Amino acid sequence: MMEIRGLFQMTESNNEKGLLTKKDLNNMAWRSFFLQSSFSFERMQAGGWEYILMPALRKIYKNNPEKLKSALKDHLEFFNINPFVVTPVAGVIAAMEEKGEDREAIRGVKYALMGPFAGIGDALIWLTIFPICQGLGASLAIQGNIAGPILSLVLFNVLHFVLQFGGIGYGYRKGLSALSKLRTGTKQLSKLASIVGLTVLGALIASYVSMSTPLVINAGKVSIKLQEDVLDKIMPNMIPLAFTFLVYWLLKKGLKPSYIFGIIIVFGIVTKYFGIF
Repeated sequence: MMEIRGLFQMTESNNEKGLLTKKDLNNMAWRSFFLQSSFSFERMQAGGWEYILMPALRKIYKNNPEKLKSALKDHLEFFNINPFVVTPVAGVIAAMEEKGEDREAIRGVKYALMGPFAGIGDALIWLTIFPICQGLGASLAIQGNIAGPILSLVLFNVLHFVLQFGGIGYGYRKGLSALSKLRTGTKQLSKLASIVGLTVLGALIASYVSMSTPLVINAGKVSIKLQEDVLDKIMPNMIPLAFTFLVYWLLKKGLKPSYIFGIIIVFGIVTKYFGIF
């Protein structure tokens, strides 16, 4: 840790006039879309990670084949991160390679960023951006508007491209000075993204999960509607909420989503036939 802190002080200035051009950085960003195309349980995304860095490493070590071999060997070690936020890390590492930082320091920074960025990527993408984009698309699709799925797909991928191409430039230009800022804000941003994402998911459940029962309880001459007179008095939308928690419980138990979809379809057919829901 002391060695890495020392490197922060050595590389405080921005890397705006570096060796790598905008074309090189864009090439790396395009390659980031193939991060998981070379995947193994032994090294996870190492092959894709090295594929991203290849343009930078070849240019940096153009006149030093031995250092290029050493760098390529190092970056084939275990690597695993959320693919949507890999480019800022790649930019930082490329800047360190260009400045000739110690190989152990580069390895240490790379591993130090994997965990936090995996967490923040999951919270930012799967709990915030993805539900919002899908929710906007679903709201139109439910109304029969064909623009719903198109809007969802386009909006999500526009944000994806902004993250990939903006992240590589930011990481490279700022170098390790960006690392200190990212490390301090990672926990707060991850927590904030989780809260926003869960709030959005809660709103989507209330808006789009619709279930009610027509059952009537007869007690002598009195008829009590189970939905309106009992359940809604206790808590509105109790049945959709309970059904959502049931699906969540099945997912936590490790049941495949395809099986859960099948269960929901069979459940809907059976309960509709018997007039339960």
